[in-house]
Amino acid sequence: MKPINVAIDGPSGAGKSTIARAASEKLGYVYVDTGALYRTVALNVLRNGVSDKDVPAVIKTLENLSVKLGFVDGAQHVYLNGEDVSSLIRTPEVSMAASTTSAIPEVRKFLFNLQREIAQENNCIMDGRDIGTVVLPDAQVKIFLTASPEKRAERRCKELIEKGIETTFEEVLKDVIERDYNDSHREIAPLKATEESIIVDTSDIDLQQSIDLIIKTIQENI
Repeated sequence: MKPINVAIDGPSGAGKSTIARAASEKLGYVYVDTGALYRTVALNVLRNGVSDKDVPAVIKTLENLSVKLGFVDGAQHVYLNGEDVSSLIRTPEVSMAASTTSAIPEVRKFLFNLQREIAQENNCIMDGRDIGTVVLPDAQVKIFLTASPEKRAERRCKELIEKGIETTFEEVLKDVIERDYNDSHREIAPLKATEESIIVDTSDIDLQQSIDLIIKTIQENI
């Protein structure tokens, strides 16, 4: 029997990871945060002192790079050359670098097979920017999860401050708007909803309501 695949796409800060993780746990599916994979590549680029805009240099960092997903007590962890970097990839600096490096075809190809293999072997919910359009075009359910830039910046700012990272709403909103533009205007796999995508806007509902809505949407469409 073919595994059930759910693709959740949407802009940065829409809550895809948190909502998809909770929905996966409730439904008993494997959760795959593809953004974490791209962030890990970006972290490796920064650690190597390479500019995220230097495409040949970024590609060279892939030569001896190992990125793997692991699941500990149902929670996804991402490993960079064997090191668990799950908490190190969530800084604004890594986010912006990931937005740039993820547009490089060689980076996308590097991670593509890993994503596909997981989906072929498991019922899974996979979130990212191009899951429904490129990675899992045959997914049984495609959801485009979004919220207003201001609401996404508000949530992201709170999250960063809770982690002890100093920032302001204005700084985060600027990053959100810039990343939205980069993600939707890149030549390779730009962020967009497919014709089959179910649009879910969480601007005016809280986290639990968002999780419940996604679970309901999945159950009604598989």
